[in-house]
Amino acid sequence: MTQITRQITKEIQNDCFKGKVILLLGARQIGKSTLIKMLSFSKEIETLWLDGENADVHLLLQNANSERLKQIAGNHKVIVIDEAQKINAIGSILKLFADYHKEIQVIASGSSSFELRNSLNEPLTGRKFEFNLYPLSFQEMVNHTNLLLEIRQLPQRLRYGYYPEIVTSQGNEERLLKFLSESYLYKDIFLFKGVKKPEKILELLKLLAWQIGSEVNYNELSKTLKIDNQTIESYVNMLEQAFVIYKLNAYNTNQRKELKKSKKIYFNDLGIRNSLINDFRPIEIRNDSGAIFENFVINEFRKQNEYQQVYANLYFWRTTDQKEIDLVIEKDGMLHAFEIKWNPNKKTVLTKSFSNIYSNYTFDIINSNNFFEFISADFLIKKLKTLITQ
Repeated sequence: MTQITRQITKEIQNDCFKGKVILLLGARQIGKSTLIKMLSFSKEIETLWLDGENADVHLLLQNANSERLKQIAGNHKVIVIDEAQKINAIGSILKLFADYHKEIQVIASGSSSFELRNSLNEPLTGRKFEFNLYPLSFQEMVNHTNLLLEIRQLPQRLRYGYYPEIVTSQGNEERLLKFLSESYLYKDIFLFKGVKKPEKILELLKLLAWQIGSEVNYNELSKTLKIDNQTIESYVNMLEQAFVIYKLNAYNTNQRKELKKSKKIYFNDLGIRNSLINDFRPIEIRNDSGAIFENFVINEFRKQNEYQQVYANLYFWRTTDQKEIDLVIEKDGMLHAFEIKWNPNKKTVLTKSFSNIYSNYTFDIINSNNFFEFISADFLIKKLKTLITQ
């Protein structure tokens, strides 16, 4: 199978050689190195690859000044620093490149933003373009094959997810996902100094995997795992910054009945989620099919929101008397509400509790028969333009 072109390849390409460091973040095995290798430079431009997990690279960059970095670069006009979070003082190193060697394009990639961002935020202020890379998107696979084939593949994607290696290894998905979900994916978290009981993280992940689409209660998780709320929150934050899960907050405008501090937690990849609970049954016979489909649709909206540089805000909405909307997208004060239902025959209407409060909205129902109309690359842009001009 030929390599799958990622949507943000062109955006990264366009930002090269503008005097800034390119920072590419994403989970392990998500395709960062493959994407970088697919960037197109002229034949005269040579690339130097430095792997942050190699000890000799650490020694090479130790206490490096601008002159030393120039010597390391030599004739190379592109330098790739992979797993950059492993390198001491990486923020200062990248700052030196950005300040003194603007003719060199540095691309730094990392799989744990809780380590990398901590060392980069201050040194690289105004000196970087930052990109997040997620599992393959529905649109990327449509571009790679065709729309009809990818629609037919939906049940497969809901079982095994969108990791590049999984998509290209048909027949071996469960074994590969087990390897990813049991060790490799959490390597950075288990090594992080703040983690005292790594086994609790796996237990927490399994509990979260059972609760996708539901509000998460840290108090309940704390009692079940026998660790305090603060530790639960720190573990959730680390898992989010390691691109395993993400939080969806409740939308509210301080109305009396609206939930304010509640949150849901979803998985960036459904294959990882299903592997954690060891359940790869077909979507048609599962009792969690609705939650899985909801997770899938919200994942695709998040990818397009970032890849298309829309930068809208994504929420869910619920009241204290259990009136709910699965997804609310807000941009410039305008709202778009979505109900997400796996079963296309399930009758759904917008709750009056929402329409009585808000007037600046549109509403759509997404199901397994029409989902592809909403998660395409240009839907968000077209929809938000419509909202703004209404």
